Amino acid sequence: MNLNLVEKNAFVCGGSQGLGLASAKELALLGANIILVSRSEEKLQKAIKELDTSKKQSHQYIIADFKNIEMVKKSVEVFLSKKIIIHILINNTGGPAGGEIINATLQQFEKAFHMHVLCSQFLTQTFVNGMKQEQFGRIINIISTSVKQPIIGLGVSNTIRGAMASWAKTMANELAVYNITVNNILPGFTETERLDYVLEQNALKKNTTLEQEKNNAIKTIPAGRLGKPDDFAAAVAFLASPAASYITGINLPVDGGRLSCL
Repeated sequence: MNLNLVEKNAFVCGGSQGLGLASAKELALLGANIILVSRSEEKLQKAIKELDTSKKQSHQYIIADFKNIEMVKKSVEVFLSKKIIIHILINNTGGPAGGEIINATLQQFEKAFHMHVLCSQFLTQTFVNGMKQEQFGRIINIISTSVKQPIIGLGVSNTIRGAMASWAKTMANELAVYNITVNNILPGFTETERLDYVLEQNALKKNTTLEQEKNNAIKTIPAGRLGKPDDFAAAVAFLASPAASYITGINLPVDGGRLSCL
């Protein structure tokens, strides 16, 4: 199986922590050069030291806040001046705040659409010509199992994640002829700050504790445990590899069997 990513360049959004950083680490282990993207330079400086360099990889980072698409454009323009072709794009950014959809404001929907759909569209348009030139491209979107089964209390998130999934499927059909794949990976309950946030919100509503909510979550998972970032990152690395060249336009849950639908 060809998992070799030596001389491939991976642009990893939200790469300073959580699933983004875990994915970056795994891609680096396969030989990829990593460009980490995050709004926190302090976290980026720490994260980049955790990436493997045993295959003479060269890693770097850029600072960008996906809440401000103009900032993203400026940051990427500076990076593109180095004329580095991006082979792998990991679209990943923080999820919208929780809450019932009936109470969500128009501004919340607009903000989430900008952060997820518009930024992903911009980055794909920016990097796709290089992928076509190389006849190799991997666009991987980290979204949510809510694409298949909406999560109670995450109204805006459920909506935007669904939009991202449809965007990706459409893009996959258009780019497949160039050996560019576009896939979505759907994390289940994984040990991240995002999960703690969601479970803490549930605990407040139910007057329980975070630990109780974690235990309740585990009871819904056939595998009997929460996922680890490394579990998720392995799926990202495979879809980014040459071995996955005939897989495109899919939603891949990494959830320990939690989803009740196929």
